[in-house]
Amino acid sequence: MGALEQWHEFDVAMLGAAAALAGLVIVAASVNIQVIIAAPSLTSRLASAISGLVLAIVVCAVGLVPEISTAAFGIVVIASSLVAAAFAVDASVRIFQNHHPENRLRAGKATVTFVTPGLYLVGGVLLLVGDAGGLVWLAAGAIAAIVAALFVSWVVLVEVLR
Repeated sequence: MGALEQWHEFDVAMLGAAAALAGLVIVAASVNIQVIIAAPSLTSRLASAISGLVLAIVVCAVGLVPEISTAAFGIVVIASSLVAAAFAVDASVRIFQNHHPENRLRAGKATVTFVTPGLYLVGGVLLLVGDAGGLVWLAAGAIAAIVAALFVSWVVLVEVLR
């Protein structure tokens, strides 16, 4: 049994959890979408959180592809991580552009947006160079995606209702 096959059940569980949560976050945001889109930093933070969930969905789904090579999997993970990182960059820029007095802890907010793509990127690079330990980084990325999405979604929805 190869390294990827050993993670089959984890990938199945995380794929389902991330997909369900992504749907719930989008539905919850749609209820107050007019207020959310009026605040660019909230919109971009929510987009970054959703991109982290999509990253988890893509990586877990590709991890289930039969007989995919570790190197090919690593390439998919790296490419997907870079796309999610682009959303994190946009969120960070908008966080720092928001000079509202209540917008504190800008560096912390920006850092949160990079955790998920960063973990996946490290895992993808490790897989590309043949280190199966990269799979542990992917697991951490999947868990971080869910935690970050829950955290950011809660913050965005609370901010909208203030």
